[in-house]
Amino acid sequence: MNFIWIWNGKKIKQYMIVVIAAFFTAGILYVERSQISVFLPTAEANAIYKAETKEKKIALTFNISWGEEKAIPILDVLKENGINNATFFLSASWAERHPDIVERIVKDGHEIGSHGYRYEDYPQWEDDKIRKDIQRAHQVLFELTDKAPKLLRPPNGNFDKRVLKIAEAQKYQLVHWSIDSKDYGNPGVEQVISNVLDHVTGGDIVLFHASDRVKHTEKALPTIIERLKGKGYDFVSVSELLASTETDSSEVK
Repeated sequence: MNFIWIWNGKKIKQYMIVVIAAFFTAGILYVERSQISVFLPTAEANAIYKAETKEKKIALTFNISWGEEKAIPILDVLKENGINNATFFLSASWAERHPDIVERIVKDGHEIGSHGYRYEDYPQWEDDKIRKDIQRAHQVLFELTDKAPKLLRPPNGNFDKRVLKIAEAQKYQLVHWSIDSKDYGNPGVEQVISNVLDHVTGGDIVLFHASDRVKHTEKALPTIIERLKGKGYDFVSVSELLASTETDSSEVK
């Protein structure tokens, strides 16, 4: 019996060694995986379209790519209604031709973002052409405003993963929108108002235009602003909205 007990003890010892070795190996693998996960990039470039917040904050944004007749009246409406922190995405080729309007936007306190230089769809271009367009627009807007823009809304709002990565490499945050006023299609004043007010929630980024094609934006804005104020909304720039809240981003294919 003693012989049998001693033999089983040896087998148990062998099993224990195997088990300990297995745990040791697993521990090493776990640590290695943990170390690898720390150094592998996990976050991808993304486009911001809304801020997640329980506060009633909203950002009004305006794209301008051509014309000089609508921008000033829209700026007047914003000023008359106490809005001094909208965000204007300017096509830099337009800005070069209208430095006086750019100066007025800055003087009124509004934020300026880049809308590229040439008003053409980035996804149709090669990487280097996109990069050069962003850089050219950056230089123009910096010279006109004495401030480097940090937000980018590509021409027509069109982008893909390549555009996102290139923008991020140029230190830009790409900004889309969560509410489209659809003012560019000139659907009528009441419809522009409805397009905004029927869907708005805290953290929304609202898209308007201030190019000459829009006919109803100037007339729709006073009602939109008045009703949003009546519901307790505060107006902030896109940068202010993003700085104070978490942001939502959508997957881009």
